[in-house]
Amino acid sequence: MESLLSFISSAMPLSKDDIQLLKKVFTPIHMPAKSVFIKEGKTEQHLYFLERGIVKGYKINDGKVVIEHLVEANNFLASLDSFFSQTAAKEYFETITDCDLFKISKADFDLLKQSGDQWIGFIESITNESMRCKLERVNDFQTLTAKERYLKFITKTPNLAANVSVENMASYLGMEPQSLSRIRRQITF
Repeated sequence: MESLLSFISSAMPLSKDDIQLLKKVFTPIHMPAKSVFIKEGKTEQHLYFLERGIVKGYKINDGKVVIEHLVEANNFLASLDSFFSQTAAKEYFETITDCDLFKISKADFDLLKQSGDQWIGFIESITNESMRCKLERVNDFQTLTAKERYLKFITKTPNLAANVSVENMASYLGMEPQSLSRIRRQITF
């Protein structure tokens, strides 16, 4: 819970009442590796904070897994469209490693929003960060070569680069595993 409180307190001050409310509405859960916890077609009822581990978010297009999200510790995650609009999710989320998370239900999330204006601002910052990441990814696909995308990935997220399989990394970067292996062989550190 300390990492969740620390994450939130870095964005806004937390009173003792706020901390008590967070402890009430967030539930800790442990998931072993390879656990699918958000499924396409199901309405997402929880928002998650990843305390430990790595999670991937993906879609299946024509039978092929296309990874859109690689999430490491100290980040929020969910099928945001599904969670906020209460419509069917368009993706899956699965643990890559054993993970410790905190989850908050939609009902408790709405309660949190109603408990003060500061929460609305915090929630906007989470959704804005998610949108910023998506826009940056689209821009990277439009302007960077495959090699440049890989170099940016290993520079910005060394933990993910060290702990995610070549297949997952290649899918996330928009290339075939063989192409990524070739790029990795060309680069000497």
